[in-house]
Amino acid sequence: MVLECQEVCKSYAHKKALNGISLELESGKIIGLLGPNGSGKTTLIKLINGLLSANSGTIRVCGLPVGVESKKHISYLPERTYLDLDMRVKDCVRMFKDFYEDFEEEKALQLLKRLNIDAEEKMKHLSKGTKEQVQLVLVMSRNTDLYILDEPIAGVDPAARDLILNLIVSNLNPNASLLICTHLISDIESILDDVVFINEGKIILHRDADELRTEYNGSINDAFREAFRCF
Repeated sequence: MVLECQEVCKSYAHKKALNGISLELESGKIIGLLGPNGSGKTTLIKLINGLLSANSGTIRVCGLPVGVESKKHISYLPERTYLDLDMRVKDCVRMFKDFYEDFEEEKALQLLKRLNIDAEEKMKHLSKGTKEQVQLVLVMSRNTDLYILDEPIAGVDPAARDLILNLIVSNLNPNASLLICTHLISDIESILDDVVFINEGKIILHRDADELRTEYNGSINDAFREAFRCF
């Protein structure tokens, strides 16, 4: 298991964001973490990445408790861009190379070229969608065990989404797992191996994606609508 969560709870003041989450994810799979706004997706992701601490329960990444060592096994794409906008794209690449031992600089430069992104350009001169693409390239150019992408295509032009998804899938280590958190279900459902539905801080469904496609005539989006109709 690349990820193991057992009875994880997290509260903010008097509100429970996560209420007894238990989840196991196998290596070598692409998993969709799907749920409405405020369902607990981002809180769970931040706990896995060690950006928040759980009130109770345990999380292990590649058998390791969340901490300095577990973070070496995760490549994380947050929803918001965090790169210095005064830096050139190539400087962002060098920063990742200096910071992460598993970062593959040549791979990053090749991916940027495939996306027609000028490595000499300053980040502040790029569109919102292109900034997100740069950050995605950097994250996917690490050679690690678990990739976590929070809304990776939300700011990308619909015409470019297939290209971005192809980039994600084709550059994923076959032994690694990819956890995608998004509300654009119809855009990503074709690449999913497993599906996790979360609502009100609880896992309400964890199923094989092909099983759901068979049950709902090929549409995980329809399965999602059906699952949340009663909430």
